Amino acid sequence: MFVPKQFHFLFFIFFYVLNLFAQDKGKLMPFRQIIIDIEQQHQVSFNYTEDAIFELQLCPPKKSLSLDQKLQYLAKKTNLSFENIGNKFINIYKIENEPKKICAYIISSTDKKPIENANINLSNKTQLTTDANGYFEFKKEDSSLFTISHVGFVTKRITAGNTDSKNCLEIVLEPEITELEEIKTNAILASGISKNNDGSFQIKPKKFGILPGLIEPDALQTMQQIPGVNSLDESVSSINVRGGTHDQNLFLWNGIRMFQTGHFFGLISVFNPNLAHTISIYKNGSSAFFGESVSSVVAISSTPEKAEKNSFSAGINMINADVYAKYNLSKKSYIEISARKSITDFVETPTYKEYFNKVFQNTTITDFSSKHNIDYEKDKKFGFYDATLKYAQKIGSKDQIVLDLITIKDNLEVFQSATLYDVHKTANNNLRQQNYGGNLSWRRNWNSFNTTKINIYNSSYELLANQKTSLENQIVIQENTVNNNGINLENNHIISPKFSINDGYQFNEIGITNLEDVTNPDFYSKTKDVLRTHALIFEGKYNDTLSRIYFKAGTRINYIEKFKKYIVEPRMQFGYGISKSLNIELLGELKSQTSQQIIDLQKDYFGIEKRRWIISNNTTIPIQKSRQISLNLFYKKNDWLLDIENFYKKVTGITTSSQGFQNQLEFVRTTGGYEVLGTEFLIQKKINQFLTWFSYTYNNNNYHFSNYEFSRFPNNFELTHTLSWAGIYEKNNFKIALGAKWSSGRPKTSLADSQIDPSDPVLVFNKPNNTNLHIFSQLNLSTTYKWESEKGIQYKLGVSILNILNRKNEISEYYRINSLSNSIEEVETFALQRTPNVSFRVSL
Repeated sequence: MFVPKQFHFLFFIFFYVLNLFAQDKGKLMPFRQIIIDIEQQHQVSFNYTEDAIFELQLCPPKKSLSLDQKLQYLAKKTNLSFENIGNKFINIYKIENEPKKICAYIISSTDKKPIENANINLSNKTQLTTDANGYFEFKKEDSSLFTISHVGFVTKRITAGNTDSKNCLEIVLEPEITELEEIKTNAILASGISKNNDGSFQIKPKKFGILPGLIEPDALQTMQQIPGVNSLDESVSSINVRGGTHDQNLFLWNGIRMFQTGHFFGLISVFNPNLAHTISIYKNGSSAFFGESVSSVVAISSTPEKAEKNSFSAGINMINADVYAKYNLSKKSYIEISARKSITDFVETPTYKEYFNKVFQNTTITDFSSKHNIDYEKDKKFGFYDATLKYAQKIGSKDQIVLDLITIKDNLEVFQSATLYDVHKTANNNLRQQNYGGNLSWRRNWNSFNTTKINIYNSSYELLANQKTSLENQIVIQENTVNNNGINLENNHIISPKFSINDGYQFNEIGITNLEDVTNPDFYSKTKDVLRTHALIFEGKYNDTLSRIYFKAGTRINYIEKFKKYIVEPRMQFGYGISKSLNIELLGELKSQTSQQIIDLQKDYFGIEKRRWIISNNTTIPIQKSRQISLNLFYKKNDWLLDIENFYKKVTGITTSSQGFQNQLEFVRTTGGYEVLGTEFLIQKKINQFLTWFSYTYNNNNYHFSNYEFSRFPNNFELTHTLSWAGIYEKNNFKIALGAKWSSGRPKTSLADSQIDPSDPVLVFNKPNNTNLHIFSQLNLSTTYKWESEKGIQYKLGVSILNILNRKNEISEYYRINSLSNSIEEVETFALQRTPNVSFRVSL
């Protein structure tokens, strides 16, 4: 049967009316459940008081209706009014007894997100907090004046006498820019380098400008520009901070302790300069969460502070080539990789040749050629690489897991042959140095006030030397390995906008093996030592930006299982702003260290990387302990900056074998300490795009060996006077820097003026470190230029020249008996001569 077309319209009306009736005659549902369903379907949030919807039930609106249609339906069926704010927030009021209220939403100016748990203080002393939507309300009669505060934001005072309860305020809070981390300056020595209120220096490689001699933001090269930090032999594997040795510094990469810090046996940092996001350097007053160092702390993090877009870059210079890539797998996860490799397999550049000559001075490699200069042949192969992997995953809105992996390797192979007096001799040398590490961390934000972080890490280090000689038919194998594991737990609690507490626990296990295997004559020695340490940490921080007071104090309590020994390490940082331009700062710390590097023989590991790691035995190798205090005056106004710091540092428990003696103490085994009293001065001026600075460091550094004939004498790493200057110009994409460095020579020990029997020469020394080397001076230049193509591809070209004047700077001197000539010879080692470098980088 056919239905007339006029009935089609009637059927439609009939079913539409029936559908409306079905809404009214459906099953009753609690009002609370109805609005929860609406919130989930339309991604909105309702704000209401409990008494407004108490025991209220009705039939729910149909899900196919729009949000406004549903609100109209609810308003018709109840005695409520609904205020829709941008289809995001909906306020519910009782119509018959709607109180006069003040309401507002608090949001952040940076990301426009609601601020939860902001403190609202009314004039009648009533206190409120905002909900997850940043919303709060109160009766008009209670107050018309209120203040809003939250940690990390500037406190705001609001007068709201004329606001209407149905027109909620939108209050924007600005970040607290005078917070601790940037209160002093964010451009010291160069752009991208800042000094924090806790006394630490912070380097942001991606914001880094330029420094003399550097075309890349190398972490360990850059830190040597900071007053009090230097390297006597131009090596990033021999960084001395306030008179300490390199092994007394703690180097962390994403929470992993690194035992190898240099490629090319110290001339290049192992940390890829294009990867790091933040580098923090502490000379004193470090956090109680840092252990195992009696000198400085260098903490490198490659985790970005905020989400970043996908990126890729590749670069090359006259030593190595590298690639970097970051890819966002989703909105909550990303993967980041980097790799770098030397180009020495393909070409030997002038830069490589200068580096090679510098590294292999006065080693068994060069000794072979000097002693066998007839029909001498050499075939060498050297290379290095490093690679990193990071995977980060956010789980929900409160949790994040991060995995970091790093691998570093240097490998040297040298084959030498010579014929002397009809005797053919060969030497096959292999030296390998590598460090692997991994760290898995979990971070949870319980709420705005409490955070927990747990990380598990491992670091494995190996130094292996293998030498085969044909004439003696001898094989010599030397190996030093380190295996370091641990777990860290850290809790952060914000008690108030000014006061916070951190507490935690750390477990650390370190095992070190030393192996020596010799044939003809046969000799074998292998030792392995393990130490396990537990640490409890507690520290509190008070930071009042209004009164300009900063105070942080903490304690680290170490327990060493093997020795059943407790070591308490208090730390302290205090800063006071005398005015907006002038700050005074007092730092102090007590620290300890159970592992160190020593030199048994100067020719160990071919004399290239002579140091091996060992563990304290609490007797002949004591636990090293340090105490340090410093007073700093910091002034900044009208683009002038003045920084003066006086410090006193004392370290005990050192051994003579850890100090690299090449005099009468080379084979003496005793323990002692050293004391340093010093001043560090920096003055800086910025004029438009030009920045210039001058620094001066004074050190009075002396050893104390009570069991030795001369109990007090100058430290091997003392540089009494050091001066540095730089002039930097940056405009748009062009940067250029010229700088000079001058220092008094390091201590050395001269020979006594006694008669020497030519037939039986004997080394007779004066008092240790009785004189000094010649003055060290160097002039360096670097420049970079960056441009961008129409497709958005960025290019960067850099040129640097170290030691422009090609000055021959002596960095060490000692004496030895030449077995061939049966005479005493003076052995000198020199710094790099004029060394150019060119880099080119492409970024997408």
